[in-house]
Amino acid sequence: MTRVVVAGTAFGRIYLDAVSAAPDLTLAGILANGSDYSRDCAARYGVPLFGSVDDVPGDVGTACVVVRSGALGGQGTELAQAFLRRGVHVLQEHPVHADEIAANLRIARANEVAYAVNTLYPRLRPVRRFLAAADVLRRRQRLDFIDAACNSQVAYPLLDVLGRMTGGLRPWAFGEAHSAERQPFSSMHAEVGGVPVTLRIQNQVHPGDPDNHSYLLHRISVGCEGGVLSLADTHGPVLWNPRLHSPRDETGRLMMAGPGTERLDVPSTVVLGEEAPGTYHQVFAELWPDAVAESLRALHRAAAEPNRRMTDGQWALGVSRMWSALTARIGMPELVEPPEPEPIPLADLLAVKGTA
Repeated sequence: MTRVVVAGTAFGRIYLDAVSAAPDLTLAGILANGSDYSRDCAARYGVPLFGSVDDVPGDVGTACVVVRSGALGGQGTELAQAFLRRGVHVLQEHPVHADEIAANLRIARANEVAYAVNTLYPRLRPVRRFLAAADVLRRRQRLDFIDAACNSQVAYPLLDVLGRMTGGLRPWAFGEAHSAERQPFSSMHAEVGGVPVTLRIQNQVHPGDPDNHSYLLHRISVGCEGGVLSLADTHGPVLWNPRLHSPRDETGRLMMAGPGTERLDVPSTVVLGEEAPGTYHQVFAELWPDAVAESLRALHRAAAEPNRRMTDGQWALGVSRMWSALTARIGMPELVEPPEPEPIPLADLLAVKGTA
């Protein structure tokens, strides 16, 4: 059983749930600043609260650093490096600047341990299904285009997902970002893995409530000769739209039925997978912790395979460099202070009927 310590109790709560639920992991403690909330967290999980890396016992094998990195003005990278120097494997929550990643990889190599940046979202079950389906497309046909939208705060993992879709990050490029008055999204043309990409990014943030007020997290479509594969939302579902193509008869008219139109006898949209999207309660309690557990398993595979560490490290550097280039293009986010959004009752939408 690998003993794991989690640093941070804000988003770190997801990591605490992940480690606590994993059969092959043991939560050894929490590293935090000693606030009342952190003490309550430690009591709730029945583990000790540590005030510094030096206080963590020597039998801890893995540390999850869920504290803001230097890229966001936090101490997360310093904590990661302190653990790495102690010979502890480290999973650090994104975003992390490429220079910090490079330094962390050097320290990890010197101490023969694994280090990884967790972008989380590529490990979500619906995103994994989407990536697996995209791999089927890529192996059979050329990917012709990608259309992607996200909030700027989750652009870092979006780039990770796009690179996995296309089979590699390079070649990549970002065009000029364009925005208009009263338009919440900026748009740009880009290229990832040699595939043309249209990006739409909601580059807005509420200064007093930065984790809310996104219109969406991620929405991605990828098209090829055979059709369009879509991730309707970060949390699913995955949709397949086979391309509409009707043969013509001897008069030149499109054929809509009969022999020769077998390709039309398929659903116009197919939901891939049997797992329906869950509630946001389930997202927080199940889907995200499951993704963290997947990331920890990947870290431990890398710990056992030095060559994988190098490959994963280069990938993490590439994603971070792309993110820096993208943020330079879109600039600082617009500060907005909208009121709390008014929910629309699902029953009202389900009751809608088509008009004559």
